[in-house]
Amino acid sequence: MKKSATAILLALGLSASLAHAADAIPTQQVDKGLHDRLPDAIKQAGKMISVNNGSFPPYEIVNGPHAMDGASADLSSALSQLLGVKIEHATVSGLSGVLSGINSGRYQLAIGPIGDYPDRQQKVDFIDFVQEFVVFGVQKGNPQKINGLEDTCGKRIAVMAAGSAEQVIRKQSEACVAAGKPAVVVQSFTDQPSSILAVRSKRSDAFFSSQAPLTYFIEQASGQLELAGKGQKNGFGDIFQGTVVPKGSQLGQVVLDGYKALYQNGTYAAIMKKWKLDGNMISAPGLNLAKGAAK
Repeated sequence: MKKSATAILLALGLSASLAHAADAIPTQQVDKGLHDRLPDAIKQAGKMISVNNGSFPPYEIVNGPHAMDGASADLSSALSQLLGVKIEHATVSGLSGVLSGINSGRYQLAIGPIGDYPDRQQKVDFIDFVQEFVVFGVQKGNPQKINGLEDTCGKRIAVMAAGSAEQVIRKQSEACVAAGKPAVVVQSFTDQPSSILAVRSKRSDAFFSSQAPLTYFIEQASGQLELAGKGQKNGFGDIFQGTVVPKGSQLGQVVLDGYKALYQNGTYAAIMKKWKLDGNMISAPGLNLAKGAAK
């Protein structure tokens, strides 16, 4: 029987309260100009629904079908106050469910952050607000000696299903076979907690994923895990992540200007520092910042 991401988080001993004290985040006043620019349907409903595909700590820590904690929860709360509409949360299975839900109009946005890549920009827009790095989460002592992509041949590598890391590791598997080495055993999971649990239980040799959530999990893993492959490209160029909105939507520009306001008044910095994400901050939010990506 499949465990929920929340149940797995509890099994791992992870919670928002363990990681961070309740640092004060500035309360926002409604910006009438931004509110008035929202699409009419959103103004009439008085709310938006932000979709996610399970916990992605420390950004998204899903506590139930419509409850979320983490840096992205703080960001969505501040944006909600600024725009004068509620932002509710919904969880679906897998990144494909997130993107298709936005394209179908069932959900208005995904606070994310979600990886911004040119191929994804063809269908949706990204309001980028963080930069990320992709590394390996491995067992303490790195017994499989995984220090980069070239070390993954024949290894069991956990990744998020349909994510960019899965694309990179499958490409590396092809390179392994072409060089006469064993293929990578790619293990796809629909949420971060399941992936990290696979490494802790030794069903996977490593979890190839974003450095920010891996750092969060490792801090809470009682010395069982460590990071590997830091300081390398690992198949990626510059990685930007952000909020997903429908392609060419009126909402996108409103969210971008809302984020600019939260940057300027110090709220963005306060949220990122609260969740120890200082190293992932970018100087200003932007639309579709990714210019190149691993395929």
